[in-house]
Amino acid sequence: MILLANILLALAKIVELASGLLTIYKYILLASVVISWVNADPYNPIVNFIYRVTEPVLHRVRRYMPSTGMVDLSPIVVFVLIYLVQIIVFDTAYTYLMMLSSQMKGQAL
Repeated sequence: MILLANILLALAKIVELASGLLTIYKYILLASVVISWVNADPYNPIVNFIYRVTEPVLHRVRRYMPSTGMVDLSPIVVFVLIYLVQIIVFDTAYTYLMMLSSQMKGQAL
């Protein structure tokens, strides 16, 4: 029973890590938005990395959005989707796994 509780605890930590990676991606997405406003050099390695990481996701979102002219709303949609995944999926899974793990460890004692 303790083994299963520890496996659930490890899964909870993996969920927490995935949520942290999405938070890092949000910061990279924010940097992409700022870079698009200042028109940075696309040959800069940092700018190139940011565009390579964010553009595939933004392109997929743009395909399903109506044209809004000069204003690109796709980063806002991606931010909202990331927040929803973090709150609904990851926080719920983390809480459930931690609760189940502590209950199993309590029963084993």
